[in-house]
Amino acid sequence: MTTPTEQMATLQGLRDRLMTWLTTEALPIWWEAGADHERGGFHERLNLDGSPCIEPRRARVQARQVFTFAVAGRLGWTGPSRQAVEHGLDFFRKSYERPDGTFRTLVGPDGATLDDSVVLYDQAFALFALAVASTVVADPAPLAAAATRLRQRLEATLKHPLGGFEEAAPRQLPLLANPHMHLFEASLAWVELGQGPDQAAWNALADEIAGLALSHFIDPKTGYLREFFDGEWRPAPGRDGRIVEPGHLFEWAWLLVRWGTLRGRPDAVAAARRMAGAAEETGVDPVRNVAVNAILDDGAPVDSGARLWPQTERIKAAVALAGAAETEAEKALWRGRIAAGVTALFGYFDVPVAGLWRDKLQPDGTFVEEPAPASSFYHIICAIEELDKAFAAGVLGPVPLAGAAA
Repeated sequence: MTTPTEQMATLQGLRDRLMTWLTTEALPIWWEAGADHERGGFHERLNLDGSPCIEPRRARVQARQVFTFAVAGRLGWTGPSRQAVEHGLDFFRKSYERPDGTFRTLVGPDGATLDDSVVLYDQAFALFALAVASTVVADPAPLAAAATRLRQRLEATLKHPLGGFEEAAPRQLPLLANPHMHLFEASLAWVELGQGPDQAAWNALADEIAGLALSHFIDPKTGYLREFFDGEWRPAPGRDGRIVEPGHLFEWAWLLVRWGTLRGRPDAVAAARRMAGAAEETGVDPVRNVAVNAILDDGAPVDSGARLWPQTERIKAAVALAGAAETEAEKALWRGRIAAGVTALFGYFDVPVAGLWRDKLQPDGTFVEEPAPASSFYHIICAIEELDKAFAAGVLGPVPLAGAAA
């Protein structure tokens, strides 16, 4: 049986491999080839030979790449992280920000508007990018003002009377949990900055979404979190109301541990533990060692493919729950799941050009041949940072020196 010291040494080795891949392979190619140095912003995808795909660009991808390069600087990358953040932020605000402070969903490579729609999911990532960029730029005040303006606009136009937000005005059904997860993430990012006159509003938004998840999104009988809802935050009728995404169970678990720890809410941590445990039991294929895309609320398979991003969320949830573990046995369980998740992730990185990745693992164990999506990088670097922070905080280490007592 693996001892705690051996387990931590394994995790440290995996963390070190991830950091080496990130700093020497992934970040360089996604800056050199993934940034559009001629027109601004970032390319949506890179071909597996490293060349960019010239195609329309979604707001969410631009925002995610701003986050990615901000985190790169925090993790000690010696490349131009601040330049990359400013490069992406400049294109994002010039090309996507609408006169009312919201952000359109799609532009061309030259920044020309292709879809002026306001999609709640994209607004969440705009708030998130503004938060993380404010930790990098010389003057964060304009970014804080833009985030406040956007939040207030959402509250004025899309607020749901029972909490959370509508998808559109007039109402568009089903209502979705997923954009709220990213609004939760964005509001926590602003909360954790811990400064400015607008902190009470960010705290209130984070608390509201956590409360909505605990009271409406999560099924009290199964611990699963549903995706689709009717206009009163009840599960959508039919099969849609039964769909569960294991990757989102892990991602919500990670967020609820953060919020529950911040607020002294053990019920939130308990819900997170139950959600992630259910995802491990019914949403992870033990043969391929991957979190699958979708199941039903009785555990029956819906989509047994396995995209890259659920693997990163599995890691983040396990890191958070190892930190919240109440016994050594529980900590060991989640450490083992971290190792399993990181091991699975490396399978997606096995590509001809180092620093790229594959996105879609099929049920037969083969990958779809397609360009590497930039959208995955946000998930990957966030998992790496969470693992690295856990080591820095002593949650997963430090590993004793050779010959020292275990």
